[in-house]
Amino acid sequence: MSDVVIIESVVEEAYDTKTFRFRWSAEARPGQFIMIWVPGLDEIPMSISGIDGDVKSITVKAIGGATRRIHELVPGDRLRIRGPYGNGFDLSAGRLLMIGGGVGTAAVMPAVTATGADTIIAARSDADVIMDDIATAHSDNVWIATDDGSRGFHGNAVQLMREKVAEGEYDCVLACGPEVMLYFMYKACEELGIRCQLSLERYMKCGAGVCGCCVMDDSRICRDGPVFDNDQISKLTEFGVSKRDECGRTVKFR
Repeated sequence: MSDVVIIESVVEEAYDTKTFRFRWSAEARPGQFIMIWVPGLDEIPMSISGIDGDVKSITVKAIGGATRRIHELVPGDRLRIRGPYGNGFDLSAGRLLMIGGGVGTAAVMPAVTATGADTIIAARSDADVIMDDIATAHSDNVWIATDDGSRGFHGNAVQLMREKVAEGEYDCVLACGPEVMLYFMYKACEELGIRCQLSLERYMKCGAGVCGCCVMDDSRICRDGPVFDNDQISKLTEFGVSKRDECGRTVKFR
């Protein structure tokens, strides 16, 4: 079952990324996602990037036809959505370190606002950093990492995570970002003896565990995830190695 919501506001997060806020009474948890119908183009999954009572939001990076079409929407326009889907983050896992890479920052932001946990935001450059204003409004410690060194730590999210874990006592890392980042994040957490919860991404058509397009090994990312912990990830042989395209064909990452 889908709902029609009206966009209340649009925030430009970066040159290619916008946040769309709307009123929706559905119960949602940090880490869950919704399916958004873009008429004539596609239905796509989007992480919920903000949860403030009945006010929810999605944060969209313009990278394809459907996302570019969403970028054309303005306050007063309508969105047809269904969900929320997925299991979300476990926020009771002790002292948490939140990590967002690129537009994946949006997926961890509801967990940041709910807990005020220390946060790392990583991006290619200063121009690509998003939602740091929201993070700093809720967390006392927010660190920025950029690949080119144009802002904050000169390096990637995994490198900065290693530094911060060495400085503080964290029980669990919560992260979302490009799969290459998450793969090395998982490896680093295993090495450091710290638990992690990672929000994974795969091609989705239904979002409800029916179509099988997002299967990774024996797990359906949409229904069994999108958040997986250490123990679950250790059993995913395709994680960081391959994915399926829209036709179900296996595509190697490297």
